[in-house]
Amino acid sequence: MSQTDTTAAVVALPIQGELELFAPPADADELLVPARMVNEWVYCPRLAFLEWAHGEWAGNADTAAGNRAHAAAEAGRAPALPAPDDLAERDGKLKTRRLSLASERLGLAAEIDVLEAEDGVVTPVDVKAGKRPHLAEGAWLPERVQVCVQGLLLRDAGYRCDEGALWFAQSRERVRVPFTEDLIAASLRAASELRLTVAAGRAPPPLDHSPKCPRCSLLPICLPDEVNWFRKGAIPRTPPPAARPALPLYVQTPGARVGRRAATLVVQVEGEPDVAVPLDEISELILAGPVGLTTPAMHELLRRETPVAWTSSGFWFLGATGGHGPRSAAIRTVQYALAADPGRRLAFARDLVAAKIRNQRTFLRRNWRGEAGARGPVIDRLALLAERTGRAHDAPALLGVEGEAAALYFRALPSLFTEAVAALPAFAFEQRNRRPPADPVNACLSLAYALLTRTFTSALATVGLDPWKGFFHVERPGRPSLALDLIEPYRPLIADSAVLTALNNGELAPGDFVTTAGGCNLNPKGRRALISAYERRLDQETTHPVFGYQVSMRRLIQVQARLFARWLLGEIPDYPHYLPR
Repeated sequence: MSQTDTTAAVVALPIQGELELFAPPADADELLVPARMVNEWVYCPRLAFLEWAHGEWAGNADTAAGNRAHAAAEAGRAPALPAPDDLAERDGKLKTRRLSLASERLGLAAEIDVLEAEDGVVTPVDVKAGKRPHLAEGAWLPERVQVCVQGLLLRDAGYRCDEGALWFAQSRERVRVPFTEDLIAASLRAASELRLTVAAGRAPPPLDHSPKCPRCSLLPICLPDEVNWFRKGAIPRTPPPAARPALPLYVQTPGARVGRRAATLVVQVEGEPDVAVPLDEISELILAGPVGLTTPAMHELLRRETPVAWTSSGFWFLGATGGHGPRSAAIRTVQYALAADPGRRLAFARDLVAAKIRNQRTFLRRNWRGEAGARGPVIDRLALLAERTGRAHDAPALLGVEGEAAALYFRALPSLFTEAVAALPAFAFEQRNRRPPADPVNACLSLAYALLTRTFTSALATVGLDPWKGFFHVERPGRPSLALDLIEPYRPLIADSAVLTALNNGELAPGDFVTTAGGCNLNPKGRRALISAYERRLDQETTHPVFGYQVSMRRLIQVQARLFARWLLGEIPDYPHYLPR
């Protein structure tokens, strides 16, 4: 039997007494599955699905090592591979690099690192970064499947290919991989299962407390322990690490210019020394007002998928560049479907407003400084209003409950000020007002809410959600409605907390505000002070009320955005609002 006949026969090979049903050949509009994704499917089906179907990706030390190993294998020029008939007539050895192959019949594609040919027989060699494992088979099944897929593609192209090889760069060892019938069947089965699962659009469940998870680059995206908590009550081991352990960079000086110098961003302000910040330490660039950004800097930020937030001088969010998350519409598709369902929208909005009111109550209870007897009625009333949200029969009724709670909450806000702050006429506060804010406290609240909106907008975009399509807030041009939805429970605990800290600690003074006929705003010094208090609040740790581990507020927001996406996709039954005790 010829090599091509062998491959064709395996497509309908009986496995353990049963006829295996494989995916049909790929049509012209279907993307071919890369050999690397077949490897990952065997290693972890959920990992392959998230990367291939949803376009998710995050790097870590292991992926960086793999990239370096592949770059070394590609170094130098190599001859082209002759056609199968020419190669069969050729004597001697030939070695080429980085060969691309694809087959619609198999539905597969591959990038072969190194291809060796001798006396008409070709051998694909796949480069791995680590050490050779000491196994009877010579290597783990996922790696052997990957090189087997390469061999099947070579056979499909007409070449004679009996085996492959794996080169482990760290230990500098080569492992031979014979293409047995069992390995070929396992490879085709894995490729077929991946294609059928992607076509069905349902992500496989996470691995359960697998030792593979802690070193996986997609751990912060997959959230295996958190999803399994909802599925089977599994206790999360540790909080998932941040995909990028970096911090936002704010630039608000009018006329400032942000450029790139090697691996740093350089902020230039006329008359002041240049400030250089390593790109690896920047999670997001926030430009407030008339600040310039050079094209080379923008290109590098786009390559690194670092978002750039464009805001007004008062930090009102205008838009974002880059950092748009996975290159897939899967999550947005289910987001739009929920937004089109009035019943589900109302159910979500009820829970959202209830969470906000409960957190307002918690914030007042924790920080009350006024008359002790005045606290009880306010706390009790907010508890009743939180319960009433579940009985709201439509959006206007729910808005009425939210408005009553907000009025009660903001009337009580001065009871959280220290005596020194309460004694200053400049910080007198009676009610919430905006557009524009009429007094310093309202100016602080407006800026803090704008910062919080920007933080959530970035987190939602990174996950792949559309920040502009909300479920509770009315959609208007320029309004990130979903971000405004999800910040509601966090307004008191992050934004109001930052304002209260900055005022009570004396970080803001009456001289940090500018009052005109159009309203009140913070001056640059005051904005820096409040932004500093806001960022410190994000760095403070809290206990996740569902999973019980310690995590910073900054990381909590990212985890919650991922959980929101998992809820939309139907992987978890409920979205767990952040409700600290």
